Amino acid sequence: MLGTMPTEVLVVLLVFAVAVTLLLSWLGVRRLVQQHTRSAVADTPQKVAKTRQRVVVILNPIKVGAADARTFILRSTALAGWDAPVFLETTIEDPGYSQARRALELGADVVLVGGGDGTVRVVAEVLSHTPVPMGLIPLGTGNLLARNLRMDVHDVHGNVQTALFGHQRRIDTATMSTENSVTGAVGRHTFLVIGGVGMDAEVVGDTRSTLKKSLGWLAYSEAGVRHLPGRRKRVSISMNQEPFQQRKVRSVLFANCGLLPGGIDFIPGAMIDDGVLDVVVVSPRSALGWLAVSVKVALRHRRPIPMISFYRARSITVRCAVPEETQLDGDPSGKVTKVTVAVEPQALLVRVKA
Repeated sequence: MLGTMPTEVLVVLLVFAVAVTLLLSWLGVRRLVQQHTRSAVADTPQKVAKTRQRVVVILNPIKVGAADARTFILRSTALAGWDAPVFLETTIEDPGYSQARRALELGADVVLVGGGDGTVRVVAEVLSHTPVPMGLIPLGTGNLLARNLRMDVHDVHGNVQTALFGHQRRIDTATMSTENSVTGAVGRHTFLVIGGVGMDAEVVGDTRSTLKKSLGWLAYSEAGVRHLPGRRKRVSISMNQEPFQQRKVRSVLFANCGLLPGGIDFIPGAMIDDGVLDVVVVSPRSALGWLAVSVKVALRHRRPIPMISFYRARSITVRCAVPEETQLDGDPSGKVTKVTVAVEPQALLVRVKA
């Protein structure tokens, strides 16, 4: 039958079939926006019942402010009449995994974390799905989780007071499972704020450490400008185990919450306890495209533009034709050919202001 069909008719049928396939794929992803609405509990933070607590402190000793944090913690626990806290220091070889497990073995009533986003993320990975709360003492460059919990990242003393005597609430975490079919490497890690694959991860990995020390989070901007030129990469995306669709992108971001340094509300309305991930697909072709994305984010413009798309999902899988860089809460996490991210609702107990 096909052998006798005119070529023109065959071409028309093939074009029609491709168009229908693309339309169904597009509609499948668009439905995700309506499928997953926010369902945040947004509980009022609960007062800590215990009057006397066993405190374990996991501290990155090289961070600016670490000595002050230690002094304030010792002074505050002594004034409260509690036992002296146990201090466990992180190292380059062990950024907090064994220290967090040791804190649980010691029967900690609260684990204070003094360090940057990397230390906080590692300790949270161990404390997730346990009844032990984490108290934040942000000492890093970005301090992303602290900012999203509306903490003053410059007030070490105030943050110590909150970590020791504050209220408690549960927040979501997210897990990123990675595969690299070229090297055979696999991994699985927790993150708290934002992960990504593509250009954002390249920027994170290429940010100069000397600039981070002198400029703080602004150092990422310098690396970002250097990475603006470049071609979009072809990836396949599936949300909530739905069929994969192909996209040409610069980055795919997976956000648990949306506030970035500098007061930038990258994803207006994103919540840290709503049980869903906010997925951002960034795909500008040129400098003008990047300008449009920047204006939309900076001005919180609600009108959609084709260079950046927002979705909500409980899980997402991205497959890459060649290995692409990934990042977790601002830390490089290696190249992957496949990454799967899933939300962990209400997994972590944290100390917050009343």
